[in-house]
Amino acid sequence: MARRRRSKAKKQPSVVQRLRDWLGQRTWKPGPAQRQIVGLGLFLLAVVTFLGLLGISTGSILGWWVGIVSQAFGWVAFPVTLGLAVVGLRLLWPAFYERLPLRPGTVVAIELLLLVVLVASHAPLVIRLGADEAGLAAQEGRGGGYVGWALAVLLMEGLGPIVGSLVLVVLFLLSLYLILSLSWVDIQEWVWHQARLVSAAVGRWQAARRGTPVVPDVEEMPWWEQEPEPSTKKSRKGRSKPKPRKKSKPRPTDANLPPMDLLDPASPAAYGDTDVRRKASLIEETLESFGVPASVVEVNQGPTVTQFGLDPGYIERRVAGGGVQLQRVRVGRIARLADDLSLALAAAPLRIEAPVPGRSVVGLEVPNEEISLVSLRGVMESSGFERIDSRLALALGEDVSGNAVAVDLSLMPHLLIAGATGSGKSVCMNAVICCLLVNNTPGDLQMLMVDPKMVELVGYNDIPHLVAPVVVSVDQVVGALAWVSRKMDERYKVFHEMGVRNLDEYNRRARRLKNTDQLPALVVCIDELADLMMLAPDEVERHICRVAQMGRATGIHLVIATQRPSVDVVTGLIKANFPARISFAVTSQTDSRVILDQGGAESLLGRGDMLFMSPQRSSPVRLQGCFVSDREIGKLTDFWRAQEQGEEQAELFPPWMGFEDQEPADDYLEQARQLIETQDRVSTSWIQRQLRVGYPRAARLVDQLEQAGLVGPDEGGGRGREVLIGKGIDFDEIDERLPGVEPR
Repeated sequence: MARRRRSKAKKQPSVVQRLRDWLGQRTWKPGPAQRQIVGLGLFLLAVVTFLGLLGISTGSILGWWVGIVSQAFGWVAFPVTLGLAVVGLRLLWPAFYERLPLRPGTVVAIELLLLVVLVASHAPLVIRLGADEAGLAAQEGRGGGYVGWALAVLLMEGLGPIVGSLVLVVLFLLSLYLILSLSWVDIQEWVWHQARLVSAAVGRWQAARRGTPVVPDVEEMPWWEQEPEPSTKKSRKGRSKPKPRKKSKPRPTDANLPPMDLLDPASPAAYGDTDVRRKASLIEETLESFGVPASVVEVNQGPTVTQFGLDPGYIERRVAGGGVQLQRVRVGRIARLADDLSLALAAAPLRIEAPVPGRSVVGLEVPNEEISLVSLRGVMESSGFERIDSRLALALGEDVSGNAVAVDLSLMPHLLIAGATGSGKSVCMNAVICCLLVNNTPGDLQMLMVDPKMVELVGYNDIPHLVAPVVVSVDQVVGALAWVSRKMDERYKVFHEMGVRNLDEYNRRARRLKNTDQLPALVVCIDELADLMMLAPDEVERHICRVAQMGRATGIHLVIATQRPSVDVVTGLIKANFPARISFAVTSQTDSRVILDQGGAESLLGRGDMLFMSPQRSSPVRLQGCFVSDREIGKLTDFWRAQEQGEEQAELFPPWMGFEDQEPADDYLEQARQLIETQDRVSTSWIQRQLRVGYPRAARLVDQLEQAGLVGPDEGGGRGREVLIGKGIDFDEIDERLPGVEPR
């Protein structure tokens, strides 16, 4: 029995643990109404105390209260009363609370500064009069009161006047450092700059004494106007804003290219940082309320969203033996609180990138109140665009940090664009086309455009870059894609004869030979893939996949857009051949997974907000796409139309005329004709057995024989087809109708 009682006693919690649990259960969390009542009480108390300190209002109870405050804080009672009023207003007035977002570190810094002022106001009395006389002054309400007297006696008599004064100066500088949110890097740079200025002044003074003039290497300017040198150290909380774009190098002078003035200039970014600190404080407080400590260590402001970089904190975990172990907060816990953060910030939708690639932070992307316009000209004049040494460079937009993003179409080598109606898909297509038209002449680039909607791309008609007018009829799409595939095969034959591997090598050799024409790049733009896949899915998918697989070396590139990224439109074969994809806002996470193989596109804001996936990146990048207006498109097209005035116009008919109804000749077609000359009836299976080919190929042979008039239609019932040879048929006419067969 004794052993059992001892074991039970060991399992009982200690008194300290029970007291801690009791206090935890009785934690008071005031609501909005209770907070306002407390704020009103504090504000009224501050007003009454302030009036009593000024002697405007008197009374027995008020005099007693004012005497206590004066004796406790002395001359510093006025700032204390003012601080009490501010706290009351923050609790009483939510708008004022939002306008004055005080972080816990700032509150501690203000309290530390107040204590320093209390001690500093009473320290001279302690040094001059002594502890006893200074206590009488505190009783009279002078100096720092009893609080300042007690701390001053502790510092000045315990550490001595010199050391105590030095401690006060250090605490004062520390409080200012915390309140102003300075960084040690900024302080170091300022001190280093002042040292350099002093050193330069001493050098000039010594040179003046020697009589030798000193020529400064760099024009001196005040330190606040100079750009700080890049530092390898990162501050705890750095805000990354888009750097001002350097003036780009001018484009190579080409009289045939349109001037950049045809595009609208870049507008200044409307980044507002008034509520950045408020949002950062709300994020930290919301996560802390759910038991997930995290701190905002960096802020990146872009044209559409502001990305807050969160550093997960540590929580205490009890281990065996009664010990406590610190454990880092898991990233998944922060990601699961997206809806709660959206509610606290009153901003939806939010996107959490956990973690940010290349950085040890969790990215929380909050929409901006105002979306900044990203112009096409601004991105094309950036240094990132100028670094791409290719005529097929594309300006996509700006990322969450406001940096311009540009890619090379020849390396992608094809681009798939998807997004719901009104998300910015057609604007992105126009930006891609305008980018190509600005940097390429008709001799460098040819384009084929397909627009089943008949409204988006028809404005580019009659420009010299088009191989044919914009295809608006779905019946001609299959023929156009077949022509592109045939063109690809012809280029491969030319490359084989010349002994080159790609278009660039061919053009370099053609320039050396001087008697061989160079080949232009060919870009095929299809605005709506879903409509084509609905009418002719097999033919469209077959031609697109074939060109996508083999077209890169020949300089043929595809830019395809669709507003319905479903599995029957963006098939597995198409996705496999389009590693570069752009997803605008979609309606569901399923559509996002179809286009990007992961969610996230359903949380985009629309109006050019997109996710870009490239073969060179491990995860999609959020961008704000370039905007190009109809006026800019009209200026570009008018420029190119004016260049072609007086010259011979291109052929009136598309080069693929008849491709939609004509199939390539089969090698077994002549053998099939010889076989059926001795037969009365034939069938597909009979042709298959005789020629030893597959059933689909045998069926195509029978169809071509029927088109030539050699066999009749299928009568059904397994009877086969009637052979029409020798029944009044003109063999010369038949030979002319058979593709790839020499006439008799």
